[in-house]
Amino acid sequence: QVQLVESGGGLAQAGGSLRLSCSASGRDFSSYVVGWFRQAPGKEREIVAAISRTGVSTYYTDSAKGRFTISRDNAKNTVYLQMNSLKPGDTAVYYCAARKLLGISTNRYEYDYWGQGTQVTVSS
Repeated sequence: QVQLVESGGGLAQAGGSLRLSCSASGRDFSSYVVGWFRQAPGKEREIVAAISRTGVSTYYTDSAKGRFTISRDNAKNTVYLQMNSLKPGDTAVYYCAARKLLGISTNRYEYDYWGQGTQVTVSS
């Protein structure tokens, strides 16, 4: 089992940057695929990016490609989401989630562990 805590959210201006961190406690963090999801008011929770257990493979939704970078440091039990060129449409609560031993999935129902979320607000 793993516990996840997000940090790094806040208020940014359009065009600015934020780096989110997802810190994990528990054993064998390197056994988990990790995804970043977001949920805006009145909308479904959607995937933003995901990273394989070793960090070799990554996935980005179209809106994140070229602007966001997901990475992980298994020695620190942490996954990062670097967000550049932020837009007002990126405003949402951002969640990290983990699934053990399997490959990357874009389906939120296939992730077993979730953090509490961190608010990201981008002003125009």
